[in-house]
Amino acid sequence: MNPNLIQAARTLPTSLALALALAACSGRGEPAAPAQAAATPPATGAAAEHGALPADWRRVGGETVPSVAAGAATLPATVHSDDGVDVQVDDASRIIAGGDDIIAVIEALGQGSQVFAAPTNATTDAGRAAPHRFLFNRTTGVEGVLSLGGSLFLGNSLRRHSDLAEKLRAVGQDAVIIDDLQPAPDKVRKVAAAIGRTVAGVALADAVQTQLDEAAGIATASMSTPRVIHVSATGAGGNPTVAGADSASGKLIALAGGLNIGTEAGVANFSALSNEGVVAAAPEVILVTEHDLQLFGGADGLWKAYPTLKQTPAGQAGRVWVMPDLQLKYTSVGSGAGALALARALAALPPA
Repeated sequence: MNPNLIQAARTLPTSLALALALAACSGRGEPAAPAQAAATPPATGAAAEHGALPADWRRVGGETVPSVAAGAATLPATVHSDDGVDVQVDDASRIIAGGDDIIAVIEALGQGSQVFAAPTNATTDAGRAAPHRFLFNRTTGVEGVLSLGGSLFLGNSLRRHSDLAEKLRAVGQDAVIIDDLQPAPDKVRKVAAAIGRTVAGVALADAVQTQLDEAAGIATASMSTPRVIHVSATGAGGNPTVAGADSASGKLIALAGGLNIGTEAGVANFSALSNEGVVAAAPEVILVTEHDLQLFGGADGLWKAYPTLKQTPAGQAGRVWVMPDLQLKYTSVGSGAGALALARALAALPPA
């Protein structure tokens, strides 16, 4: 996201710093296709399994996520992978995708059926429907990926996939990395280029940027900066975590007009937070994604993981907002819709 639109975090109070127990974890020639607003798909996974939320809780999510009409790919295409290598992509019909952020863009381009293999924890429709499910991590082997029979590997992390991509290219497998920690419009354009939909990707990215700009405008006009904590069920060796400074949600919270607790603490990615740290942080809003709520085991599981959340202003007010994973936790085509929904919700809060 545009760094000029992200508000600077305040200095971390000493009392909060002492209470934090942190554990870091870590194209051409195609007719233009106008971006259009597509209704957000019906909630699946966590929403379907947990049903209604507790009385004071609410779901916050964008009603529209941009999409473009499906179209023929312009291939071969030479694209620049984020690990610094120019890759000629000849065939994107069987994509091995490194994450839901990549898959969501492919879906929005109307090419979801081309997702051939997806992570085991995928929550996107195309990811769940992929013919193959695979565990993608630092130890993923070349042989395992090649055995899937895909035509293109699209990794989403320089940290996890650089070595794998290099080895795949060495044996003739097209491999492109689009790193997860970059602005959503950039990611949309890069994914589109990698599958031969460059022109459509520009239109889609522009639509996402428009939503981000609108969210930033709402935040700028707001008279307050609510304290927000995004809690996750994963990230620190399986322990509950909070979103830090360089996480997608940390940046989105700031753009939407909130002060992200993890950013204030100066932590990176997703990190653990002690029960004392939760109280000292004094969040006014608690954010959790649909999938993480499922992993927590619903409301009771969330309170069990972080029992002192109930002692915070957000906990006492029952102000827990549940958002779609792809509108909060990942930088992707849904980031604009998520930022807009969150900005509106934060702006509507009564003064503290």
